[in-house]
Amino acid sequence: MATALLSPSPSLAEPKLLSGWNPLISRYQNRITLIQKEWQLHEKITACSVSPEKPSSQNGVCKRELVLFGLSSSLTVVFPSSGSRADEELKMASVVDDINAYSYLCPVELPSKKFMFKWVESRKPERYSSAAPLSPDARLRIVSERVDIIDNLIISVSIGPPNAQFLKSKEKSTWSAKDVADSVLSDKSALRITSSQRMAESSVLDAHMNEIDGEPYWYYEYVVRKSPTKSAQEPNNFRHYVASTAERDGYLYSLNASTLNKQWKIMGPVLQKTVASFRLMPPTDNYVPPFKDPWRFW
Repeated sequence: MATALLSPSPSLAEPKLLSGWNPLISRYQNRITLIQKEWQLHEKITACSVSPEKPSSQNGVCKRELVLFGLSSSLTVVFPSSGSRADEELKMASVVDDINAYSYLCPVELPSKKFMFKWVESRKPERYSSAAPLSPDARLRIVSERVDIIDNLIISVSIGPPNAQFLKSKEKSTWSAKDVADSVLSDKSALRITSSQRMAESSVLDAHMNEIDGEPYWYYEYVVRKSPTKSAQEPNNFRHYVASTAERDGYLYSLNASTLNKQWKIMGPVLQKTVASFRLMPPTDNYVPPFKDPWRFW
């Protein structure tokens, strides 16, 4: 595992040279140069891997680096947290699924709080045809999932076709973020109920779209009233989700991250960084499109 520790530094001006050579000043100037170079690298990696607002093609360390480090190993990078404490840092590890050709950053540690995430890979990456369905019609399926049972955290990736009830046009540039969210959520239920009843379980709080590398990514935040935990019996204790969806080959690829509502203030900003890092990658030889061998279950 390769580890890179990057910390933001305030803008530093070059010190004025004094007459004659001074070893302390020389050492200080070298240190400033090193810090400036580290900060430039940090900006490139952050823009490429985390920020949904900035297309990754504009940066020097982008797709090629993400593909190289993700196939069989993880790269842990420290990014500044958007939490209340300015000195908060979040360690994240890359997760790459070359079967379905996507990647994202998974939170690993909050050093300032001495908090370690305890992820268990409950569903290893698998092809769409053999993945677990989320509804009786088997349209939407989970292709990978990891769970932190102790801290009630879930990160999952699902794939499914658009729901024509909400996304009537085949031209994705006309899709609104709210319609994309409704399309995904309408197929997200294990119960034999109608699409409208499934949507009644969920409430979309926010939805917006950002363009990355010329492709739209739809981001949305929602809550689900039914919580799959024994400790959450109160009606006001529900799961809080944040998600990102992108389209490829006529299917919607969605990353969902969630926790209990009472933990959202602490875990929400962390999960938002994970969702913001979600990217569809250029397919490799291992890529299996969802429409290939739909009858195959192994």
